[in-house]
Amino acid sequence: MDYQAIFARIRQTVDTKAYFTSASAVGGAQRDAIGEVRALVQASDFDVAAVRSFIAVAEAEGRIDRVMALSALHVVACHPAVQDWECAARLVGEQEFAALELGGPNLQDNLASVDRHRGVLAYLRGHYEVALDYFARALERQRSADNLQNILCTLIRLGDEDDAQDLVARIRRTLPAELVAVVNHAILHDPDLALLRRED
Repeated sequence: MDYQAIFARIRQTVDTKAYFTSASAVGGAQRDAIGEVRALVQASDFDVAAVRSFIAVAEAEGRIDRVMALSALHVVACHPAVQDWECAARLVGEQEFAALELGGPNLQDNLASVDRHRGVLAYLRGHYEVALDYFARALERQRSADNLQNILCTLIRLGDEDDAQDLVARIRRTLPAELVAVVNHAILHDPDLALLRRED
């Protein structure tokens, strides 16, 4: 895998794309349900069965579609208390198929979610160059702060602080202030990005 070629794609995406989405690309109709899933997953009394049941009910009630349900189930499978990697791999394949079947105007965003989940799985299994490639694909499909943050975390894990710092400089110089603010906030608060904090 050509790491420098992947990073060149990332730089080009940051430098040449004029429009970037907000940090959350979840559609308004599904945002509330996904917010509830996020709260359940992050709760100190995290209950795998309860979260999976909530996701199933939300899908049955039409609060989230099949693609979003599979995405949420993937998050559960990758949770530190679960770590069911085979399930996570199966779910991301099902999510890709569901995205293609659904099609429509959100296809690229849905496929970006698939790429992101594949990247997360590779990252959590320690395959950082593979993860970087998937995160680059996600950024090319959906230019969001979340995808940029994943790339920065992966560069740090690869031990490439210089490229990470270069990317942060490009983000701050090139991208809209709203998106830069989200990335800056992540750098200040995410321990995985601590090496990128400025001393000034």
